[in-house]
Amino acid sequence: MTQTDVPSSTGVLHQIVKAYDIRGLVGEQLTTAGARALGGAFATLVLQQPNRPSRASVVISYDMRDSSPELSGAFAEGVTAAGVDVVMAGLGSTDMLYFASGSLGLPGAMFTASHNPARYNGIKLCLAGAVPLSLATGLAQIRDQAQAVLDGAAPPVAAVPGTVTERDVLAEYAAYLNHLVDLKGIRPLRVVVDAGNGMAGYTVPAVLGDLPLRIDPLYFELDGNFPNHEANPLEPANLVDLQAEVLRTGADIGLAFDGDADRCFVIDERGQAVSPSAITALVATRELVKHPGATILYNLITSRAVPQIVAESGGKAVRTRVGHSFIKAEMASTGAVFGGEHSAHYYFADFFRADTGMLAALHVLAALGGQAGTLSELVARFDRYAASGEINSTVQDTPGRVAAVRVWAAQHDAEIDELDGLTVSLPDGSWFNVRSSNTEPLLRLNVEAATPAAMAELRDELLALIRATG
Repeated sequence: MTQTDVPSSTGVLHQIVKAYDIRGLVGEQLTTAGARALGGAFATLVLQQPNRPSRASVVISYDMRDSSPELSGAFAEGVTAAGVDVVMAGLGSTDMLYFASGSLGLPGAMFTASHNPARYNGIKLCLAGAVPLSLATGLAQIRDQAQAVLDGAAPPVAAVPGTVTERDVLAEYAAYLNHLVDLKGIRPLRVVVDAGNGMAGYTVPAVLGDLPLRIDPLYFELDGNFPNHEANPLEPANLVDLQAEVLRTGADIGLAFDGDADRCFVIDERGQAVSPSAITALVATRELVKHPGATILYNLITSRAVPQIVAESGGKAVRTRVGHSFIKAEMASTGAVFGGEHSAHYYFADFFRADTGMLAALHVLAALGGQAGTLSELVARFDRYAASGEINSTVQDTPGRVAAVRVWAAQHDAEIDELDGLTVSLPDGSWFNVRSSNTEPLLRLNVEAATPAAMAELRDELLALIRATG
């Protein structure tokens, strides 16, 4: 029995099947037995889909974590036992799996825990065409069927088991991205890329290797133990090495990817982080050149500069809740061509409505290399306000603190909406959002104002209110 084959305790899948993915501690919460049961349950859902091919198939990929090959192999065993074929795509980034699902028209499973520490792993599932799954659209069914198997029920077994074939989609993925954004005519750029020992170390050479770019690699060695820093560029501490290397080399730009390489953060030539809201606005203007008058999505903690710039560029800006399921659903219902989140998730209609940090990076490189100025000069017009970034506060009485914020807002003649938490707009044009975590006793605060001083004053007043214990 291997480390990842430790028997699951009753109900363990209810702990690790989240709203939109599966994520847990390897060997304790996510085991090979659990992965096998989840594979059989996913196959059952696939077989229930309308208009599916007569011979159903699933494409599977996995990241560089030590447990990923074993867990994905067990999942494939569950899928084939239920009579569904498997296309094993091997190592890949999450957006490469979305490409495979979209281009092959197959449901997909990506084994990754993204930026989580090494002791975690997980699964991101989608239906054919990279359509996301949530608890409401199939994940709950998968969880309950797999848990029943772990508790002793018989797994699904077909009279004719599925087959397993291997397919390397890396070159196809790279060619598709380079078809969407042509960088061959740009001026030469020096680019530092921090892969964080994650999957960008595998995909960046394939996508960017034949372009007029000098790539300075940082931490390209695939290592799911993350020996250099966490593969979570949302945390400023994890950008320090990249910022220093950009300054040391005199690079034009720095790119930082998370563990499964579906998010990308950008550093300018001064070593300063570029706001994901500014990147959203930049990419939106490029998409609106291709699709005049199109719809652009932005989530409610994105800078107010984004809808302003979209309107100025002739587009229609639509505000959404935070989270990829909401963005993807809105893209489908509105026909939006692009969507951005302040967490550095970027969604493209021409990439199967899926999020891809690599395609966003290509857009930024194309914009930078297509003109003579520096990156800081290029993005200056997209970065109009001072923002706090997301600040988390541990609180014991979350409803009480939210109620206190609501009272404060009323006292300041503010407008309140409740699309996702409380978004409060003040008469001077500043605004903030307070949202509760779904899984922890946390309140998340985002503040934006016209100047850094005004933002800091509002931020500090709100943090004192949120963190008050009386």
